[in-house]
Amino acid sequence: MRVECEMDNELWGRLKNELVRDIGHNNFVNWIEPLELSESEAGTVTFLVATNFMGDWVQRNFGDKILHLFKSHNHPVKRVNFSVPAVVKPSAPRTQKPAARTNAFGDDTSVPGAPLDPRFTFERFVVGKPNELAHAAARRVAEGNEVTFNPLFLYGGVGLGKTHLMHAIAHELQTMRSDLRVVYLSAEQFMYRFIQALRDKQMMDFKQMFRSVDVLMVDDVQFIAGKDSTQEEFFHTFNALVDQNKQIIISADRAPGEIKDLEERIKSRLQSGLVVDLHPTDYELRLGILQQKVDLHRGQYGNLTIADGVLEFLAHRISNNVRVLEGALMRLFAFASLVGKEITLDLAQDCLADILREADRKVTIEEIQRKVSEHYNIRLSDLIGPRRVRTIARPRQVAMYLAKQLTARSLPEIGRRFGGRDHTTVMHGVRKIEELKGTDSQIAEDIELLRRALEA
Repeated sequence: MRVECEMDNELWGRLKNELVRDIGHNNFVNWIEPLELSESEAGTVTFLVATNFMGDWVQRNFGDKILHLFKSHNHPVKRVNFSVPAVVKPSAPRTQKPAARTNAFGDDTSVPGAPLDPRFTFERFVVGKPNELAHAAARRVAEGNEVTFNPLFLYGGVGLGKTHLMHAIAHELQTMRSDLRVVYLSAEQFMYRFIQALRDKQMMDFKQMFRSVDVLMVDDVQFIAGKDSTQEEFFHTFNALVDQNKQIIISADRAPGEIKDLEERIKSRLQSGLVVDLHPTDYELRLGILQQKVDLHRGQYGNLTIADGVLEFLAHRISNNVRVLEGALMRLFAFASLVGKEITLDLAQDCLADILREADRKVTIEEIQRKVSEHYNIRLSDLIGPRRVRTIARPRQVAMYLAKQLTARSLPEIGRRFGGRDHTTVMHGVRKIEELKGTDSQIAEDIELLRRALEA
């Protein structure tokens, strides 16, 4: 039999206070506050939600947490359920108020976004020469003032800080401009919601949700490349928000023009604002990141001591991916804490042997040739063959340049790998690309993209 849930409502009020401390204000306002406790029956607590979107997302991301909180307060609940209430019939009296809204548009509902990582704030973002422009642009957008460039497009390789900056912007806006409706999500999540709206025949809800925000942030936009229907809806959402002078912030692993299978009209829109590259980290930036992590986590692992030279060693040896670098440091902390030893250079080399071996992996000339051929859509046999037409010769020079920069091979050996060419030919090709990098932005982008792909 259905039971009254006044006591459950009182308990839910207390649990919400715990949730807001646990998941943060922005996540709470977007996801938890709109929930309405409906009933508690046979071990199941049911909440009313505005749309299926919200119900599915809260279930996946916060369902277990809500269930755990109920159990921690000795509530005999075994399951939490989220349900969209039936639409109030037109014949209902005007004074009758529905239990909750049946669409995603209105003052008492929020547009759901992905949960934010509390660690990814501006205070924890280490700024150096490779990322200072991206950081400055993100800071400007996070002020929430008049839109000066739209969209802001951040791109770079894995582990360079794109997602960190996206979350930092959302956190800052949450603090400084709580009146704004800010939505952060990945392109994959955007596609998932679009497909779900099609399936559930809720496209009007979907359109209203995403076109009613003040700031839309989409991470890893390259994911929608080649997905025609999703690109179509993204294009129209983008245009609708720009027409309303709403801020859009996008990230990807490469520049808009380099995203294969992305529609040209979307590339054009993405390039119409400020496009900022997060360059690979340099030694100084990596060392700064390690020093910050030591300060943040030293207390967590007790009174650990780190011998001189260990951080410098890691910053030199693990250069391609900041996430790998941070993971290596956390492994060192955990290992040294468990065995009760000082973190010395010898301990680091033993504990991180597998990571260091991978970091020492050398790029080969054959890999460079294959990547360049794929990038320029030419045959490998033409790249190393005798043909001298411009469409072949320029990629060949790019490959020679990368071989000189990324391998320890001599000019004569590089020449032999390119169809037995003389070392002076290689030298000429390298110099030509060095000159073009300063005057031809497309060549510079090609070089950077290929280098990232080869070092990833």
